Amino acid sequence: MTPEKTPERTLLLIGHQTSTVRKAKALGLAVILLQHRSKFEPEQAELADVLLLADYTDPSVARPLIEAAHRAWGFSAAVSLTEPGLEVAGWANDRFGLGGTGFAASHRLRDKWEMRRHLAGSGAKTIGASLVRDRDSLAAFGAAHGYPFIVKPTDVAGGFGVFRVGGAAEVDDAWDRVQRVRRTGVDRGPTDLFRIGEFIMEEYVSGPEYSVEAFSFGGRHVVIAVTEKLVDEAHFAELGHALPARLDLGAEQEIVAAVTAFLDVIGIADGPSHTEVRVGRDGPVVIESHNRIGGDHIDELVEAAYGVDMAAYAVGWPFGLVEELAGRPRPLAGACVRFVHTGAGRIEGVEGVETVRARPDVLIAQVTASAGDVVRPLADNWDRLGLVAVRGSDTDAAVRLCEDLVANSVNIRLRPAARV
Repeated sequence: MTPEKTPERTLLLIGHQTSTVRKAKALGLAVILLQHRSKFEPEQAELADVLLLADYTDPSVARPLIEAAHRAWGFSAAVSLTEPGLEVAGWANDRFGLGGTGFAASHRLRDKWEMRRHLAGSGAKTIGASLVRDRDSLAAFGAAHGYPFIVKPTDVAGGFGVFRVGGAAEVDDAWDRVQRVRRTGVDRGPTDLFRIGEFIMEEYVSGPEYSVEAFSFGGRHVVIAVTEKLVDEAHFAELGHALPARLDLGAEQEIVAAVTAFLDVIGIADGPSHTEVRVGRDGPVVIESHNRIGGDHIDELVEAAYGVDMAAYAVGWPFGLVEELAGRPRPLAGACVRFVHTGAGRIEGVEGVETVRARPDVLIAQVTASAGDVVRPLADNWDRLGLVAVRGSDTDAAVRLCEDLVANSVNIRLRPAARV
């Protein structure tokens, strides 16, 4: 690290994308990057002042490395914007008295059971929940709270392992499914970043789903956007997002109030948050939350619609390099992302992506699958094949354009599963 890079201007960044390192460097920060080998890109070695490649999901590996980095170079903030790095960043904030969100709040959000226990113990609004112990615990939860109810891992993202138990007749199958996922673990997506632990049961909340993108400044929470989510009750893969959400003012105010109260109870003081909410018959209910930016390129949607770069805020705020938001920003446009998916089968070809990407109103267009890949039925976010994200004059215009491009301009030729 060069002499002008002092600890007071040095960031410990745990994981995340190359673009985040670029933004930290653009703000004049020195960066110590603790990156997982599976997420390393060569440009990160060029950008970072110090690069440590290690399994930061393992505290026995990450903590000694962070201790050594602090002794050798020093840093004044620890930030992670990726789910598996949040707890270790919180630990570093606590260990070195850096401020920001600490381990306890990060852990409450990573562990869905701890979140529910904390909310219930604080007298905050929540829903019935319990850990899955055995087959009988599933039956007992259904008898106590009614059907349907949700079963999901306590500490995995992306909708993996989430399913609904529709009635007493499905309890045996649900228990078999829990045991099967425990045996196989995370078998797609970032398989080396998530590990299956406990499963939680939660009351099912029926109603439209939203997420709230917020940034906290010393305990003051500013909601930047309310995002509407396109979901299908048949599975737990999110199909798209659009913002600003098309809500009447009263409904939006209820969602914002519920989320800011939740962040207070959980203990989030600084940095970004992404909170998922369902609006049921009793009003908004927090389903889960994360002290990071939302996935699925929601940060690009927020920047396109509101002009706020949440990643730059996340790395700049601890150093006072970004201006505190006085209140909710006004939308400048609408933005939408829709995901590309097909039925099951084998991909024969992909066309149209480059043409779509070249449009000035398209933010992102990508298909990660290619000819020869076998596609499984859509079950969770890791089964999606790509996406298109756009900016429009308002949310309606953005949604119309995005859905048209996905339906008519991106073409994935598929040999159906019956013919594979």
